[in-house]
Amino acid sequence: MIRDYPQEERPRERFIAGGPASLSNHELIALLLRTGTKDESVLQLSNRLLSHFEGLRLLKAASLEEITAIKGIGKAKAIQLMAALELGSRVANLTNNERYVIRSPEDGANYVMNEMRFLSQEHFVCLYLNTKNQVLHKQTIFIGSLNASIVHPREVFKEAFRRSAASIICLHNHPSGDPTPSREDIEVTKRLAECGKIIGIDVLDHLIIGENKFISLKEKGYL
Repeated sequence: MIRDYPQEERPRERFIAGGPASLSNHELIALLLRTGTKDESVLQLSNRLLSHFEGLRLLKAASLEEITAIKGIGKAKAIQLMAALELGSRVANLTNNERYVIRSPEDGANYVMNEMRFLSQEHFVCLYLNTKNQVLHKQTIFIGSLNASIVHPREVFKEAFRRSAASIICLHNHPSGDPTPSREDIEVTKRLAECGKIIGIDVLDHLIIGENKFISLKEKGYL
């Protein structure tokens, strides 16, 4: 048990004295698990857990069933651990979103490529930017085959008003991996661009995401 360790070696006391950065990964996990088993301390349990998954990367990707398969880790502890890892991931993404600046079509494509290239359905996504071209928000507007009558400007620009966005970049993926624009892609782009001009929120580009490649409809002359 943690109480069997000298005061200065206990994670909670070290956390208070030196802050969270002073603790190792297994000590932080020990704080989340709180208790060990009758055969091992919580520090030993957390060490064994990390060793089993060979570090945080595989632990973060582990399922509830995989974590609870570890002796001494019940469902409540596993859920608590998974929730903490997910929260940390969301905080990291929030920071990236606030700082990411889009200066080129490549910047926009890189921002979503790893997420969108593997999608099995078409996702129509909008990035809402401020006057410095920093990403304020990313919103999935529609899932399914692109159609000018379905991707309604109202849904696209409603979020722009909520976020006080200065401009928008539209993106959608082609599950086939080929980003060549269709007639519908071009029609949707022109319709949104015309609406943007009327209300004063520029549609800077429409990017079509394929398998590690993309096409900018602005570069193709459709904007």
